[in-house]
Formats: sequence, structure tokens, C-alpha cells
Amino acid sequence: MIRRPVAWVVAVVLFAEAFGLAALNWFLGVVVDRQEMSLAGLDPHMMSVSSKIGGIVFGLYFALCGLVALLVALRDRPPAGFGRVLLISAAVVHGLLGAFTWGLVGWTAFLFMVLVLALIVLLLMTYDRPAEPADAAPEGGKGGDGAPVTSPPAPTTP
Repeated sequence: MIRRPVAWVVAVVLFAEAFGLAALNWFLGVVVDRQEMSLAGLDPHMMSVSSKIGGIVFGLYFALCGLVALLVALRDRPPAGFGRVLLISAAVVHGLLGAFTWGLVGWTAFLFMVLVLALIVLLLMTYDRPAEPADAAPEGGKGGDGAPVTSPPAPTTP
């Protein structure tokens, strides 16, 4: 099936994104700290520390989402409860980041965000189980009382 490979790809992509995002924010924090320039009167050291903390927090968030995808791939079961909510929130975050990156960074970053969004949605959708129709005949053609299931009588015309 396609479910496990998609879960593996999502896990790898989210782990790589977690590391990349944390490293980028850490690098930006170092750059701000070394320039010692103020932005609208803000303390450069505080901006540096907040960039590093933000990178660590978002890196851990995406790493946790990657861990959920990894557990889905290993167990071959759908994400449930908090894991499902976490993956849905990651999909929403990628949708919003995709919208922002279109204008700020360019269309290539937008395509990457949409690709990750599509992978997360595919992971969530492939593990959905279709509900059995209520009027479906039970296994073996027998009803709940053991009697054979028969079709209703044909309608009569007046």
C-alpha cells in the first residue's frame, strides 16, 4: 500500500524541516548578536535570544510531528488523539507558511510548503477508514436473528 511509504516520507521531511528551521533561526540569532544593531530601539541581545528560543521551540514542534509520523509508519496504524491533532496543526501551519512564503520568499519555497502540506494531508487521509453503510447486508447473508436476509416486497400500483 501507499500508507507506510507516505508516513516514512512525512517523518523524514518533518525531521529535516525541524533541524533546518532550528539551524536557520539559530544562525539568524548569531547574526543579530554579532551586528549589535538596534531595530526600533529593541535590545539586540534580546532579539538574538528570542530568535534562538523561537527556533528551538518550532524545531521541537516539527520534530514532535515527525515523531508522530514515524510512529504511524512503524505501527501501520492511523494517528489518534493528540497525534492526529498535532498533524492537523502541522498541516495548517504549512498552509499558512506557504501563503506567507509566496510573497516574501518566492514560488519555490511556496511549492515546498504546499508539497509538505499535501504529504501531511495524504498521510491523514490514507489512514481514514470508510464507514460501513448502515443498510449493508451482514456477512454470510444472515440477519441478526439468524434468518436469511430478504429484499423488501415490490411496491404495488393502486
